[in-house]
Amino acid sequence: MASQKLTEYERKRLENIKRNEEMMAALKVQSKAASLAAISKRPSVKSYQESSVKKPKTETPVVIRRSLRTRGMPPDSKGLDNEFRENTDKIPKIEKQSPRPLGPLSMNDAFCGDNMESNKLLIGTILSVAKENQVGVSVKGEFNDGEDVKEDNLSDDKKEKLGSYESEVLECPIKVEKFDENLSGESGLAACGLVKRVVQNENLNGSVEIENSDTLLESMDLKPENVARVFPGRAMLVKFFPCSNMRMIAAGNKSGNIAFWNVDCEDENGDGIYLYRPHEAPISGILIQQHSMSKIFTSCYDGFLRVMDAEKEVFDLLHHSDDTIFCLSQQASNLRSLYFGEGLGGLNMLDIRTRKCSKSWHLHERRISTIDFNSQNPNIMATSSTDGTACIWDLRRMSANKPQTLKKVSHSRAVTAAYFSPSGNSLATTSYDDKVGIISGNNYEDISMIYHNNQTGRWLSSFRAIWGWDDSHIFIGNMKRGVDVISSSQKKIVMTLESPNMSAIPCRFDAHHHEVGVLAASTSGGQVYVWKPC
Repeated sequence: MASQKLTEYERKRLENIKRNEEMMAALKVQSKAASLAAISKRPSVKSYQESSVKKPKTETPVVIRRSLRTRGMPPDSKGLDNEFRENTDKIPKIEKQSPRPLGPLSMNDAFCGDNMESNKLLIGTILSVAKENQVGVSVKGEFNDGEDVKEDNLSDDKKEKLGSYESEVLECPIKVEKFDENLSGESGLAACGLVKRVVQNENLNGSVEIENSDTLLESMDLKPENVARVFPGRAMLVKFFPCSNMRMIAAGNKSGNIAFWNVDCEDENGDGIYLYRPHEAPISGILIQQHSMSKIFTSCYDGFLRVMDAEKEVFDLLHHSDDTIFCLSQQASNLRSLYFGEGLGGLNMLDIRTRKCSKSWHLHERRISTIDFNSQNPNIMATSSTDGTACIWDLRRMSANKPQTLKKVSHSRAVTAAYFSPSGNSLATTSYDDKVGIISGNNYEDISMIYHNNQTGRWLSSFRAIWGWDDSHIFIGNMKRGVDVISSSQKKIVMTLESPNMSAIPCRFDAHHHEVGVLAASTSGGQVYVWKPC
């Protein structure tokens, strides 16, 4: 069959198409479009994977929103929910949708994910690392008058008195000087051994000596593979596992999730992120001790204090209170007790063995934001509070009725953090009055206030300035998606860590205990950034 003869219009149309294709080829439009598409592609970011839950199909009635004025009602004067205002003096009311049982919660039940093999993988990783870091058991106290001895040297009756819990952990040997009960105030500080200026190395209390801090800061870099979104919502805390053979991070968020991220994970079947939900409210504390990493303590605004026992594969309940628990801490030399801030200005000491509070004090008029212990003398403790003060205490001379402070630092607004430097010779405070305080000197008599914009607003966690790996620099986030570095000697911001890979505002930080230059930052979007030296 002969081909149909083209009309003049069709022939002209084909000529136009051919001419346009030749013009496009000459201009290389297709190749340029392909190159632009390749440039616009962003590198994939590691992210958690929650199990998919199908929601039942229900017909929701359409609700028309009307203002209080149009409904003839008076305005609501309560303002924002206290949960979003960290500088409030009121206790946030936590509405529990599904209360957790007052007992152990299995890690399988708390795990958020479809692949239960990931849960087993995390447990195996934690147990292997914990075993490598348990180098022995050393105890001291009532049995040996403060001298360091091995458990093998104790008599049978003393071993029995020590308890089974002590055989699982290691108490770090830290020697403490004699304390004169007759001294008080600055003299008391001097008697506590805080006036000594010692240069610490890697073998003393985990602090290190850095020869050239400026070179280290300039070498710190943030690469795409060290960015991950570990959970949904606002991050409240981020902590490194205190070990040198693995970079593992634990983080807690506003919804009660605990996420673990193995930063060095190279598994083809996963990204090293493990998500759990052992709590129902914002996480207020995460504790990981170097010589007992199989037991991870967590506290929450819901009044629950749990311990994640990797050996038993449970989130066990240690304490439950009707009040809110705002912070959690522990002495490095005493793994038998936990200190936590509860309610309005209350501080409690929990005996882990009996699971009862053995001591309690009322230290502040409003809630306690942070608790930190001095590395030189674990009996010296610092607290920050929304009452606008940061205080230094001596646990050996704190009466239950009226405890006396060794030092009080005042801010004009709420103090969100107070942390000792690695050597214990200085204290850094962070406040909503846009100040970062550096308190130093033989008796902490030198106080310097450095301006820094700490107004994070409603949706971000408050800034908390932390020390680096020595006493020379302090790290704190800024509202321009960077990390400001404050020099403790120059009393000013000397540089800012910035990166195109940081897409959110860093709020909470942690410096790696054994790797100098490795810094973790968390955001209110659930991201975690890990800076490393090049």
